[in-house]
Amino acid sequence: MGQRPKELTPDASPWHHLGAEMRAWRNQRGLSLGKLSKKILFNPSYMARVERGEQAASADLVSAYENALSAGGSLVRIYRRITEGDNAEGLVRGHVSKPGPHVSNGDVALVEDPAGQAPSSEGISVPVRTDDGRIIFVSLSRRSLLGALGTAAALSATPQAAAAASLTPTPAIPDMNPLEHLRATRRVLIDNDNLFGAHQVIPLVQRQLTAMKALRGELRGTDRKELLRLQAQYAELCGWLHQDTGDFRASQHWTREALETSHMAGDQDLTTYILARRSQLAGDMRDPIEAVDVAEAAEDMAPPGSRLAAVAATFGAHGHALRGDALASARAYEHAHTLRESMDSDPDSPWGVWLDAAYIEVHRAHSLALLGDHQSAAEGFRKAIAELPAGFHRDRGVYLAREAAALAGAGEAEQAAVLGQQALKIGIDTGSARITRSLGQLHNDLNQWRSVPSVAEFRDAMNDAVLRQA
Repeated sequence: MGQRPKELTPDASPWHHLGAEMRAWRNQRGLSLGKLSKKILFNPSYMARVERGEQAASADLVSAYENALSAGGSLVRIYRRITEGDNAEGLVRGHVSKPGPHVSNGDVALVEDPAGQAPSSEGISVPVRTDDGRIIFVSLSRRSLLGALGTAAALSATPQAAAAASLTPTPAIPDMNPLEHLRATRRVLIDNDNLFGAHQVIPLVQRQLTAMKALRGELRGTDRKELLRLQAQYAELCGWLHQDTGDFRASQHWTREALETSHMAGDQDLTTYILARRSQLAGDMRDPIEAVDVAEAAEDMAPPGSRLAAVAATFGAHGHALRGDALASARAYEHAHTLRESMDSDPDSPWGVWLDAAYIEVHRAHSLALLGDHQSAAEGFRKAIAELPAGFHRDRGVYLAREAAALAGAGEAEQAAVLGQQALKIGIDTGSARITRSLGQLHNDLNQWRSVPSVAEFRDAMNDAVLRQA
């Protein structure tokens, strides 16, 4: 006989009230905790604690319940009222035992606010210090972080960030149709991402996505197909931006949306490219099976002799490194080089135009570091930095941080600390989690050399950065 669910006390606090509502919607849809857990990919124990009011819900969890249970926006509205300071008495009027628009009282309207539906606008990964002096990364809601820092303080941290905050998409040019405007805007947003960082660009990309969804109702025929293609490109860009910030759940959401929209557009090359990007995302999430399987699927879909096949093979090679298979990884990188060297010129394809020998090699360096060949990895990153075109500010920071971590692994502490400080400045400028995570690893790895002056200086700078952010 199953254990009887614990009685809830929705009047005890706002979080108890929200938990009771979440359970009520789940029960109404006939889903157990286990079934809903598999559907939304959250830990069932955590979900149970939230439903009982024993733990505050995250914005991501509320959004996941909302979308999976079609709760009509009610859960998001309650969550917002709690985070804006409402007490239990103010919230209880909408509870299951009270009259009003609730799951037990008939139909409710679907939420109209897009922000309530998008899981991509909340999560942010920030560094914090543990009691034993290590730096780790935890997930906070962006609302909480900005509430603690103050929006003005957060935006004024650097001149570059302040400038980026005032960026607006390229103004529409008379005689330029909406599709041309969207193409031009996307190019500007990509450039701004590398200069100012993803956090500054994400709101602008999402604004364009909202506009495109509205515009779809007005277009027909080839224009509608082209708009779907552009929407898929913007969604893929949004997924990449969230990937750079370390918000993997949001990145998965937007990458899935990009994949679905590319199918609607009927663009197989775009679908293949997004599938390859899913392999790259799986690699960043340290999921080797997904990284390899998705890369192989993308390579199978890619046209023979195309650049897309080499892109997929490059991302799949890192998946083999994640599995600890150095030989398979080396073979996969050589396969990527062979594909790139033998590919047709493919002049009309916009996908993966950045793929060259240097790009494959910098990914190989990342894999070598993972496999413990730190000296070779450091040399690979050093070469990649020397060959990086001007304007790739954020990418330079990523390569510097990874080279520094590789040097620390090779025992070259002083040089690692010097490069770490250079990368830290770029990490502060851009907010890239790919930089800060490598620097967090570097900080911990350099602990054994903490008395070395350059190491002490870097660790002090990291301490200051953590305090400023958290």
